[in-house]
Amino acid sequence: MQIFTGFLLAALIAFAAYRAHSLSTSGALGATLVGGVIFGAGGWQWAILLLAFFITSTALTRAFKKRKTGLNEKFSKGGQRDIGQVLGNGGLAALFAGLWFFWPGEAWIWAAFAASLAAVNADTWATELGVLNPHPPRLITKPLQVVEKGTSGGISLFGTLAALAGAGLIGLLAVLVSPQTVSPLLGLLVTLAGLAGSLFDSLLGATLQAIYHCPTCHKETEHHPLHTCGTQTTLKRGWPWLNNDWVNFACAAFGALLAILFL
Repeated sequence: MQIFTGFLLAALIAFAAYRAHSLSTSGALGATLVGGVIFGAGGWQWAILLLAFFITSTALTRAFKKRKTGLNEKFSKGGQRDIGQVLGNGGLAALFAGLWFFWPGEAWIWAAFAASLAAVNADTWATELGVLNPHPPRLITKPLQVVEKGTSGGISLFGTLAALAGAGLIGLLAVLVSPQTVSPLLGLLVTLAGLAGSLFDSLLGATLQAIYHCPTCHKETEHHPLHTCGTQTTLKRGWPWLNNDWVNFACAAFGALLAILFL
């Protein structure tokens, strides 16, 4: 009954998000799958952490949509999330919820689940709130090199503090609604693991993520095969298969791994 109820609840939320244009058709299907597993296999505590990520990330995307208008040429996808983004951000969390269904009570599973969501929440908050920074970011691999806003691998103090806040929210909830008694230190662990995951995301963005070049606009972009201007883009650096969705998955995995190692 819990699994059935979980998938029903996830489907209703995904449909509402689809009607609000926060999810594409494929994104709604992916959210139903991810949410159904987390709600059904985990329970309401797991659902709260997932909803905290989804609601805050969606709200921030909508709130600062106009501030990001000029950056759309850089990002491969817009504010309407598709199945790739849903699985990249929440697929690993769903896996941990599934593990909990078979091995309930294992503390490391809850910690890894929370840390994976803390990492993607931190990354999302840094991206969405980073546009408010009055100063341009710097490349994470070359701190003295100033880059344009929206550049993969660009970080700033403002964005890092936003990432810390995003991870901190999940860390706090991980303690408050934990399915078992935990130490408050778990919240700190989840927060730091989430922040580290977001920084790892930036590191991949500056080094291995596929970044393309538009010969017409003479700009870097994640768009491929066509830029927003309609021109075919060419690979500038990185691995062709490592797009933003896989980078987000790696972000979540890095946060979860740190939580497991230091629990």
